[in-house]
Amino acid sequence: MNTMRTAYVYVRNIFAGTLCETDEGYSFSYDEKYMQTDGASVVSLTLPLTQQTYYSKTLFSFFDGLIPEGWLLDVVRRNWKLMKTH
Repeated sequence: MNTMRTAYVYVRNIFAGTLCETDEGYSFSYDEKYMQTDGASVVSLTLPLTQQTYYSKTLFSFFDGLIPEGWLLDVVRRNWKLMKTH
């Protein structure tokens, strides 16, 4: 499984885990240090705290819901200088 892109996921400004796009889909894993933090919160109720890595052929619905669409996507692309392929 080759990692193509990686996103670092934060909860309340604390590094919580890593979301990776691979040639087979997506994976998400919580950071070990984060899981040992008192009061560590889940990123999503669909991704409970665990040491296991989650795998999905499609982007996890929680993260997919964070992606802007329509005119807001145009604003994000312009402000972050993203190409349409990103």
